[in-house]
Amino acid sequence: MIKRVAIVGIGTTGFRPVTPDVSFRELIFEAARKAYTDAGMEPSEIDGFITTAEDFMEGYSIADEYCPDQIGAVLKPTQTIPGDFIQGMATGYMMIMTGAYRTIAIEAHSKASNMKNISELMGFAQDPVYNRPLRETPHAVAGLEMTRYLFESAASSEQCAQVVVKNKMNAMRNPYAAFGAEITEGDVLASEPVSLPLHRLDIAPHADGAVVAVLADEDTANTLCETPIWIEGIGWSTDTPTLEMRDWGEAAYARLSAEMAYRMAGIENPAALIDFAEICDEYSYKELQHMEALKLCMPGEAAYMLESGATSYQGELPINISGGARGVGHLFEASGAHKILELVEQLRGHAGARQIPDVNVGLAQVWRGVPTATGAVAILSNM
Repeated sequence: MIKRVAIVGIGTTGFRPVTPDVSFRELIFEAARKAYTDAGMEPSEIDGFITTAEDFMEGYSIADEYCPDQIGAVLKPTQTIPGDFIQGMATGYMMIMTGAYRTIAIEAHSKASNMKNISELMGFAQDPVYNRPLRETPHAVAGLEMTRYLFESAASSEQCAQVVVKNKMNAMRNPYAAFGAEITEGDVLASEPVSLPLHRLDIAPHADGAVVAVLADEDTANTLCETPIWIEGIGWSTDTPTLEMRDWGEAAYARLSAEMAYRMAGIENPAALIDFAEICDEYSYKELQHMEALKLCMPGEAAYMLESGATSYQGELPINISGGARGVGHLFEASGAHKILELVEQLRGHAGARQIPDVNVGLAQVWRGVPTATGAVAILSNM
């Protein structure tokens, strides 16, 4: 009986604001080649493949049909997930646990620079009867939620600005990051208002890039590599899709996803057992809101942990050492892939200048973005 599943190979192209020199197919191919080299495998040896893509992001229907060639999946079982990489990883985990597959490769990519009207595209996901006719941008919805979160948590816009400062500084150590910068809290608050209290620098810029990972069952993983990175827990959930019926003060999707992942991993006190975390910071306040939803701190405490330095590179619970979406860039379906990449590199001890010492357990969390209430959580370990 299969008891455990591990990540045995991972590859990326890195992330850039624009990639006019390559197509999305070339991005995927390069990431796949690196992942298979890392795993010590040929694509012909992989039993199944998963692509995570959203047709709207690509500009044509059945966009996933354009992905199998680049990952070596021709004439092989291929699953398509219209969601985030971590949701695809959950599917790959379950496929291996059935015993029908020993190895699975998962692909996610972003070619956001190909899209001329990203805000309109994101807005199309809003309710077509009640919300879309208002012609408000997704950032307007986020601004309203930020207002509610700040009210309920007693956090401030200044503390949210500190999230931006921290993560962009972290990205300076990350060779994959597209938007590392040394800025101040005042720079964030002085940037153009978008939907107050949101300013331009409170919003993650978009980036291009691709990530491919290879999963394997326990026996195969121990054969392929010395340090398999084990999937200890994984969870996903969706809260109400309607803006009018949700609790705007908390991220219920993150809480529910984390509870599922914690049960699977046997974790009762995440704040004590999680060594570091890569969580969604698409908007600055989201890092604080998600920390509380994930039970990495008590409600209302996230901003104080940030100010105390607890979530910094040298803190007791480092958060978004990669730079997060603020420093790496917002990657749509590949957002979770970037976070898993960071966890794998940290747990292998391969993170270079940003390596956190003595880490064994990491958490990755992703949110599908406005107007959704869909999220996923994964817990990885090197033990």
